[in-house]
Amino acid sequence: MGTRIDIEEARDWQGNLLDCSSCEQRNLLTKGRCHLGHSCVHDRYARRIDRFFRWNPDLAKEYLEHPYFETRAVAAKHVELFYLPRLIDDPDETVRQSVAQRLPVQSRHFRALLQDPHREVRVRVAERLEARDLVALIDDRDYFVRQIVAHRLPQGMLVKMMHDPDPEVRKVVAQRISSEWLPTLANDKEVGVRLVAVRRMDPEQLKLLIKDADWRVRYEVASRLDVAELEPMRADPDPTVHELVAQRFAGQYNEGGLPKAC
Repeated sequence: MGTRIDIEEARDWQGNLLDCSSCEQRNLLTKGRCHLGHSCVHDRYARRIDRFFRWNPDLAKEYLEHPYFETRAVAAKHVELFYLPRLIDDPDETVRQSVAQRLPVQSRHFRALLQDPHREVRVRVAERLEARDLVALIDDRDYFVRQIVAHRLPQGMLVKMMHDPDPEVRKVVAQRISSEWLPTLANDKEVGVRLVAVRRMDPEQLKLLIKDADWRVRYEVASRLDVAELEPMRADPDPTVHELVAQRFAGQYNEGGLPKAC
């Protein structure tokens, strides 16, 4: 019954009911290489188109100029690689995404996609580009592309992204950059960035932040700073931080009021 419903509802990308008798690939029916409502090159659903090309990969090259973008995009997943450059300037970004996912990374055609106008295409490029070549996307206009770059860029090059305009990108930088640069990021204007940096800093570095403007940063400092350095935080204006500091000082002593043994 499920198959009959699929057949009854099988329509092309323009909403017209599909008719196998008028299809240029109708000879495949008898060979079991297509099936209306399940595997059809003219169906409106990408998964059915994809199934058709998986069954008939040799036909994908014939549909690279099909008027329906999904057909072109799926065909691009199955054609031989040397057909892909012709799709680099396809008007639809979905097609160009398919191209970006398959072109050899070191080819000049792949590198041309660094300047693609759509962010999703550049995202695919950033995900596949060799780490050492990611510097070309450090200043990409889209924050999400730069986030991917910050996740994959060699650690020694992350200094170039410390002052990225987007705090989400700077958080990634703070998660990965070498510890010597953490004090700089701990002075970031965004508390979220400062928190990421503070959580990675060693106790000696934390002393620089006992008067941070945000209580969440000071709480993190108070939780990890050596007790011997906590004295300036006894009078912290935030009750949560103040209580934590008091607890840590109290923890230095046993029930008899004597210092705990080291």
